[in-house]
Amino acid sequence: MNKIIEQKLKEIEEKENIKIILAVESGSRAWGFASPDSDYDVRFIYVRETKEYLKLNEIRDVIEWQLDETLDISGWDIRKTLKLLYKTNPTLFEWCNSPIVYKKTEEFEELKNLLPQYFSPKKSLYHYLNMAKTTYREHLIGDKVRTKKYFYALRSLFAAKWIIDKNICPPMEFSKLLDEELKNEENIKVEVEIEKLLGKKIKMPEMDYSEKVEILNEYIEKNFEIVEEAISKINDKKHTWEELNEYFYKILK
Repeated sequence: MNKIIEQKLKEIEEKENIKIILAVESGSRAWGFASPDSDYDVRFIYVRETKEYLKLNEIRDVIEWQLDETLDISGWDIRKTLKLLYKTNPTLFEWCNSPIVYKKTEEFEELKNLLPQYFSPKKSLYHYLNMAKTTYREHLIGDKVRTKKYFYALRSLFAAKWIIDKNICPPMEFSKLLDEELKNEENIKVEVEIEKLLGKKIKMPEMDYSEKVEILNEYIEKNFEIVEEAISKINDKKHTWEELNEYFYKILK
């Protein structure tokens, strides 16, 4: 599958006349809890020729290349990427920290060096808290629940707790977040339930249901309050455009 994806990326570069500077896996495969039938969520960042950015008619800043049962491939233009970095877009930070990389370049390595300067703990906490709350309320209240939604909610909460504890961007991998969050003895029962559920999740189809796990629901609800309290105590920091503009000028040369 890696060879197929790499070939798709070459096709995109040739047909769209772009250069891809980063291509990664962004979904459950990168998070570490994919089902046997999970698709491949391939995301990329690209640069066009300099003259394309000087046109009076603005060019589209997204390429949606393929979406089927196996492959979901799309990417962002570098200008869109830098604007989102200025806003501390958590999705972009996840792409840049994905453990599954299909392609990366020197241009991306320079971009990655800018990430810490544009990381906002407060904005990121709001993002992960809202993701966890939405997932919980829409999918984890009934007696029968979509198994994968537990991991969506838990991963978002673990990422938020990581930010609270370390004040840095969290890793993508669920296992790293789990190890950090549940290393205290008081969370042993929660960890046991998560490990049991994870064992089922990676063997069952993506859309399957299972029984609600009460101890996990209680844990999730308790941590909503913890994250909300932490957000109220954080002062957001301001960013400047200067270094992003310099990077943009350089990459277009």
